[in-house]
Amino acid sequence: MKTLIIDDERLARNELRRLLDNFPKIQIVGEAANADEALPMIDELEPDLLFLDIQMPGKNGFELLQSIEGKTPEVIFTTAYDEYAIKAFEFNALDYLLKPVELARLSEAIHRVEEEQHIPEPGATPTGPATKILGENDQVFVKDGEKCWFVKLGKVRLFESMGNYVRLYFDDQKPLVLKSLNALEDRLNPATFFRANRKHIINLQWIEKIEPWFSGGLLVTLRGGDKIEISRRQAIRFKDLLSL
Repeated sequence: MKTLIIDDERLARNELRRLLDNFPKIQIVGEAANADEALPMIDELEPDLLFLDIQMPGKNGFELLQSIEGKTPEVIFTTAYDEYAIKAFEFNALDYLLKPVELARLSEAIHRVEEEQHIPEPGATPTGPATKILGENDQVFVKDGEKCWFVKLGKVRLFESMGNYVRLYFDDQKPLVLKSLNALEDRLNPATFFRANRKHIINLQWIEKIEPWFSGGLLVTLRGGDKIEISRRQAIRFKDLLSL
């Protein structure tokens, strides 16, 4: 996994880098001391994973994540403070490590990343069928509490990130499923389902209206009335995907 370490303390970055040497699946592609350094690196390097401090000069870790356009990498927070844990998981954090980071605790976090990404051992030969990409004609089982649905994906107009859950919008139903939006995006056919911003995936076939929006973005209206902003970066991809 391409990994970026973001922490304003150089010694903390060095210590985390030393600990990560124990995990051959982790490829450190860069370090940043603050959000201003990190954002262009995220855009250029497209890391799979961030080790992210919360309290930093300028934008804090949460504000940095809100500034990322398009697909957000997986995140493991590293901080000296425990009072941010609940908020961290509202941002789909895979884990929350308290400094000084211990090797055993780091190992648990890496294992969680591997489970989320289904990363094989280095040199291993993949076995079994590849994960199927789901399109509009596929039907999926959805369970929310005591209610269950067997819904055709073409009927789902919108997926919305809600912390560690994703809300599906179809008919007049809005069930929650325990899955990250990033993991769900990897399963969906990009010809039909488009990542509009950090929090939303839209069904392109449900678009009713498109308008220019602030800072080079777009505002799309879906059949049913949902209005979703397409971020500036994703608007460029959107136009490339759908233009003649």
